Amino acid sequence: MRALIQRVSEASVSVEGETIGAIGHGLLILICAMEGDAPEQTAKLAAKIAKLRVFKDEAGKMNRSLADIGGSALVVSQFTLAADTSRGNRPGFSAAATPDEGRALYEAFARDLAGLGIPVETGSFGADMQVALTNSGPVTIWMDDRS
Repeated sequence: MRALIQRVSEASVSVEGETIGAIGHGLLILICAMEGDAPEQTAKLAAKIAKLRVFKDEAGKMNRSLADIGGSALVVSQFTLAADTSRGNRPGFSAAATPDEGRALYEAFARDLAGLGIPVETGSFGADMQVALTNSGPVTIWMDDRS
């Protein structure tokens, strides 16, 4: 699975002008299931992200996790993280999981993260979504559990 994680002071996702998910201080997690990903990967990735120390401590160092600060997560499906730009100018997305597999893994990831005590809001899988955020720092981290 691939994830693009952004530390935010606020983030929201809307579909057709209606906000369907919003958080304050926490992480916006754009997530993509890749071809060949398995259900057990979702729990491992959720645990890693929940413990990722990207929030400042009293000394101003990135030393606290989402769990440590009591932050929230906004999880949004993002199949374009599977983009292959190695040939031509039009990205290919054949490395992404099929829509049915992608939906199941996306939903499992959100459940696994919530199961760790993290308040989770989500987007709408496969929908045309508008994501708004205030990136804090800015801090943006790319994760691929295959590397």
